[in-house]
Amino acid sequence: MKGLVIGVLIGVLLSGGGLYYYFVSGTAPAAVADPPMMYEKRMAGRSLDAHIEKANIPSPPIQPSEDNYVAAAKLYKEQCAGCHGLPDQPPPAIAGNMYPDATLMFKGKGVTDDPPRVSYWKVKNGIRLTGMPTFKGILDDTQMWQLALLVANADKIPDAAKKLLVPEPPPAPPSPATPSPSPKKAPASHK
Repeated sequence: MKGLVIGVLIGVLLSGGGLYYYFVSGTAPAAVADPPMMYEKRMAGRSLDAHIEKANIPSPPIQPSEDNYVAAAKLYKEQCAGCHGLPDQPPPAIAGNMYPDATLMFKGKGVTDDPPRVSYWKVKNGIRLTGMPTFKGILDDTQMWQLALLVANADKIPDAAKKLLVPEPPPAPPSPATPSPSPKKAPASHK
């Protein structure tokens, strides 16, 4: 019996040491382009889902309305579009250079299949190791709920909000340089 216990302890120590070495030796994937670890997506997704469920986020304290969608569209364009894109536009260059790729909110289903409370949690808390920052301390609670309602209903937002979700026009080209008049010389005084 004593030999079995010692064997199990040695097995646990070797497994733990091997796992530790895997991460500290640079063998584990760390770059965006590296292939994911076995079960990484599944484990991370389940952990995130469980964490959000455990947080017990209530239903939105604000209602979907044109005013809330318009306010959210302005915030989205300022804070989110750089990674998550705009309607009817190509994805931002950075969206595909993250791991996992940033969700494009206006392409395909985006997150319209998530209840607003899930998007609210993600906006408020961010998601570790994904590039998704927390907006706690940047946006107030109402603004975070407005964004959550916008992305949860991205497929049915009113035209007033859609009109705001367009790219900025490119800057006007500089006008050709016009020669500036040369400074006039003061006539020399003769004394």
